[in-house]
This record gives sequence, structure tokens and C-alpha cells, in this order.
Amino acid sequence: MVDATYGHPRLAAIYDPLDPDRSDLDAYLAMAEEFGARSVLDIGCGTGVFALLLAERGIAVTGIDPARASVDVARGKPGAERVHWLDGDAGDLPPMQIDLVTMTGNVAQAIADPQAWRTTLRGAYEALRPGGRLVFETRDPAQRVWEEWAEWTRETTYRMTDIPGVGHVETWAELTDVSLPLVSFRGTHVFAADGDVLTSESTLRFRERREIERALHEHGFVVEDVRDAPDRPGREFVFVARRGTAEPVPPGMP
Repeated sequence: MVDATYGHPRLAAIYDPLDPDRSDLDAYLAMAEEFGARSVLDIGCGTGVFALLLAERGIAVTGIDPARASVDVARGKPGAERVHWLDGDAGDLPPMQIDLVTMTGNVAQAIADPQAWRTTLRGAYEALRPGGRLVFETRDPAQRVWEEWAEWTRETTYRMTDIPGVGHVETWAELTDVSLPLVSFRGTHVFAADGDVLTSESTLRFRERREIERALHEHGFVVEDVRDAPDRPGREFVFVARRGTAEPVPPGMP
């Protein structure tokens, strides 16, 4: 299931104005440079912000996302012709040999279904050239951020944003369920122009570090580093995993 925030055309169109600060992407741009990546696959590319930043630097970029509405927004942006856009998930990728695969923001955690997560890791592995890297972030469950989110109500998270060409949009968020490792919340959007009310139900999976390392190993990766997230110090893991030379371990094998 694609969250309406990304999959509903009206919500996808206002995603960027509602979340304009993408300084969290600076760390990923730095890693692309650090690893000398000349080609990048951005899984969960959304509205294409990161993919376009990479393309501006002369990097060959493929962006893929199951939310067609978000990819349509990306396709309509200046410079979009420099990126190869795909609708779908990592199981739908054509053959490629990429230097770097990325999943920025909440992408890894938003892949809550275990089978979909395995499909994503397998797809990332197959897309990488030997020695290529997979980089993604995920919140540290030990920080129990959902206890902070328990304070989310209409009153505590309410915002009114004036969006050019759209008008005033009211938004707020509410935590709806904590059934670890799954945490769910709801976002509400009210369009003042016509009174339309749209909601989006979202679920994130909080994976332990050892669980992630084991899954990466089973899918043929070598964990090179687990870094801190500059925008959320002490609260997230940033995994850097290299496609190894050994074949992935079949499911159920040690």
C-alpha cells in the first residue's frame, strides 16, 4: 500500500512545499562524492528532490517509486529529463550496473512488509556492480521516538501553509497505533480553497541494528560502516553496505 501522502495526486503536488527543508540530503550527496559514484539508483525517489540534486552534479541517476503521483511530480520539474524515472519498486528494476543505491529519509522504514523488504534488498543487490554500495538510514528503536510522537495531536502539530497556486492548506498529525515493531500515524490535510479533507495513513517498521545487519548479510552485502545521521545525531543508523563477492544466503540458511 502506498501512503496517500505520496500516492494521491493532490497530496503529492504539495509534498515539497510542506517539507521544504531537505538539508538531510546533504549527507547523501557527500557520500556519493566520497564513494566516487558516477551512477546512482534512488529507491523511493518520491518527488525527485535527491535524484535531481545528483543529476545537477553530472551523475547518471535512476529514480524509482511505487507512488505514481509522486513520480509524476518529479517528471514535471526542471531538469527532470536528466533522470531516468521508473514507476514501481525494487522488484521491478531492469538490469543495471550501478555504483550506489540510496534510500533516503523514511524510505527503508516505510517498507514495513517483511517480504517487500527482502525484495528491496535483493533488487538493490542485483542493481549494483560488484563492490557497489547501498546506503540508507533507519531510526534506532532504542530511542523510542514513538513516545515523543504520542504527544501528536491536532493542537500540537497544527500548521497553516500558504502554497502558491493552491491556497491555504491546514495540516496536522496524530499517532494512531504502536504495535512494535510497527508504529502508525495519520496525517490530515484540509484545502481551504474547496474544503476538501484528505488523510494519509502511514506505518513505519523499527528494525534492530542486528536484524538489519543479518538481512544485509543474507542478501550478499558486507556492512562497511554504521554512521550517525547528521540531522538526527544519536537517533538513527546510517548503513553503508557493499555488494560482496559471496552469493546471497538462501532464506532459512545460517
